[in-house]
Amino acid sequence: MQLEGRRKSSNVEDRRRGGGAMVGGGIGLGGIIIVGLIMLLTGQDPSQVLSYIDDGSGQTGEYVETEQDRELFDFASTILAGTEDVWTEIFKQNGLTYVPPKLVIFNGSVQSGCGGATSQSGPFYCSADQSVYLDLSFFKSMKQQLGADGDFAWAYVIAHEVGHHVQYLLGTLTEVNNKRQRVSEKEANQLTVRLELQADFYAGIWAYHDNKNFKSLQAGDLDEGLNCASKIGDDYLQKKAYGRTVPDSFTHGTSEQRSRWLKKGFSTGNPALGDTFSPRYSDL
Repeated sequence: MQLEGRRKSSNVEDRRRGGGAMVGGGIGLGGIIIVGLIMLLTGQDPSQVLSYIDDGSGQTGEYVETEQDRELFDFASTILAGTEDVWTEIFKQNGLTYVPPKLVIFNGSVQSGCGGATSQSGPFYCSADQSVYLDLSFFKSMKQQLGADGDFAWAYVIAHEVGHHVQYLLGTLTEVNNKRQRVSEKEANQLTVRLELQADFYAGIWAYHDNKNFKSLQAGDLDEGLNCASKIGDDYLQKKAYGRTVPDSFTHGTSEQRSRWLKKGFSTGNPALGDTFSPRYSDL
């Protein structure tokens, strides 16, 4: 991505030096994949209190920022600023006011308005405090654990979580979470998939307009994002963890769906085309 000279958001809180509360030891990233809903990135149910288990590999001493960490911090701040610019304008065009989320950068563990979390949980959005939480080490894990790498792939992670904030501001997030409480587990999972695919679409919307405004995308950038989206599909992750898939347990969408909705947002740039709730589930 071409980001030189771009502004950095001031709406970033640095909690890498002792800002979080630790939670007790347990199973780590591999165990979470096998035991849970495979939350390597995005998609935590915002209606649930976050309570993830630390594997004991987190930082125990005083955090010391490296040059790479500083570069990633600046990168995340720049991408957040880009989402602020794009969504402020889109909301304005629709007679609405965009209130940006805060980006909380942490190291190892953090206490959010939705409860305690560790770096093992991956990036997440908490509607209780309207904040996106990110441990920068996740970008390194993306390459090691998923084979997904590149600055646009990283940007997609942030833009997806900001997409959940957009859903919160529009009332979609609250409406879906209320519905989830009244239906079966299978139906609740399907609602969550719809939510996640729309957040992927919104990430594509951001990319379209950011590129239009700043010529930020370079050759290969979109492919990085699509590769990342394909590597976080429920079917891909379940096959990797279990050797099989359990479609009724999907909570994010398949690799094909996630890639397609991200690409649709980027190809059209039109937020009105991101209705993932009206189509039949089989047609998503």
